[in-house]
Amino acid sequence: MIYSHRNRMGLNKIDLAIIAAYLVGITLFGLKFRKKERSLKDYFLADRNIPWWAIMLSIVAAETSTLTIISIPGVAYRGDLTFLQVVMGYLVGRIIISLLFIPHYFRGDLFTAYQLMERRFGHRLRSLTASLFLITRAAAEGVRIFAVAIVVRITLGPALSGFNDFTRDVIAIGIVTVLTLIYTFEGGMTAVIWTDVVQMFIYVAGTIVGFVTLLHLVPGGWATVTQLADAGNKFRIFDFTPDFWKVYTFWAGLIGGAFLTTASHGTDQLIVQRLLAARSEGQSKLALISSGVTVLIQFTFFLLVGVLLFAYYHTTAAGQQFASFDEIFPTFIVQHMPHGVSGLLIAAILAAAMSNLSAALNSLSSSSIVDFYVRRHPETSEAKRMKLSRVSTVFWALVLFTLAIMSRNIKVVVEVGLAIASVAYGALLGVFLLGVLTRKAHERGAMVGLFVGFMLNIYIWQFTKIPFTWYVMIGSTVTFVVGLLASMAMKKEPGEIDHAHA
Repeated sequence: MIYSHRNRMGLNKIDLAIIAAYLVGITLFGLKFRKKERSLKDYFLADRNIPWWAIMLSIVAAETSTLTIISIPGVAYRGDLTFLQVVMGYLVGRIIISLLFIPHYFRGDLFTAYQLMERRFGHRLRSLTASLFLITRAAAEGVRIFAVAIVVRITLGPALSGFNDFTRDVIAIGIVTVLTLIYTFEGGMTAVIWTDVVQMFIYVAGTIVGFVTLLHLVPGGWATVTQLADAGNKFRIFDFTPDFWKVYTFWAGLIGGAFLTTASHGTDQLIVQRLLAARSEGQSKLALISSGVTVLIQFTFFLLVGVLLFAYYHTTAAGQQFASFDEIFPTFIVQHMPHGVSGLLIAAILAAAMSNLSAALNSLSSSSIVDFYVRRHPETSEAKRMKLSRVSTVFWALVLFTLAIMSRNIKVVVEVGLAIASVAYGALLGVFLLGVLTRKAHERGAMVGLFVGFMLNIYIWQFTKIPFTWYVMIGSTVTFVVGLLASMAMKKEPGEIDHAHA
């Protein structure tokens, strides 16, 4: 199969038709799950009636954003495959969660991760951890959603030539936000999970087609790719260098990745909400661990796309400059992919964006309503709770839209997104570990630990060169130790919860 290497201008009508068909189709599919009468359990947990394999695919889709698809190839383009060391740590973290956290989540009728904190410590720590989740998840999602603008700005450049970059970004982010909001607003978690399943198949299929097409475009095919990759050491996976300051080493990856995933999948409502939607504790564990294997395969594939891009641009377009590594893959799609394939790939990238956004909207809304409003107003009728849940979903859509616009000057979005999330994850994981591993910790002590761990991670993020892969380990360790020592030094307040386990 032979394709022209000649640059072409943007997408044609076939590409645009494919993208439009996807956007309309996925929105209508999501709307199929709307119901007139609902409860919070149905709206936020899909009535706990989702099979494990659908939850597994939903977890993978929820943690795969647009920035994953466009940034991870850029990581391999400028480096090698050592990012996989972090993904191996993701697997270890999932095993830890299955052993430590999931059994606690299935004791009682929990809707959010932070109800566990109230059951173990008290309502103040529940509110504090939920607030930390809302703030940092919103900030991290704003960065992720902005990645949509990068893609659309490149792909629809000629069509939007009458607008400046800012206006094009607003249009791109606005389209995806509004369409995702429609089915998330109406269908709740059931719509979110089943659209996740469809969207994952779309973005994986699209990337496979892109991979095969890209391989054919490299003169000499795989032989040329391996020759250039070997010369540039692109296939290196393991780096055992004992260098604390290096981002992707075996130790930073395995340890840092394990801590990051234990926090992100064990204490973050975005993923915990999916685990709680499983039919049983066993199915929840199966969904989580199998998602780790799937993510490892997926990231390997995205990184190999980056290696192919490296080979392509070093044989057919040497010297081409990019404003950022995140622009390499979308630029290639627009300039060199055959029409039709381009449209499919852009639809795939939008699928990942909408999947991630719907997960964020539903989890932010569930925490806002359950952890704050319903806790303070338990007498509220189910009908009013449902109405407020939908209002909350719209509110968070507006917040994320605004934060995405504010993220326009970021260069490498995948690392910035992970760094923002990791700052909070350290403190969150630390107090969750205090809750499930210790008998001596109490609410005031845990709050002191959380504050110290969080402030330390902010300092490390802003004023040191310590890689983000270590943030969660440092933050959680400090939070745990300080929280335990503070609990031993401070007496419980009158009326403070005194039981040892959640």
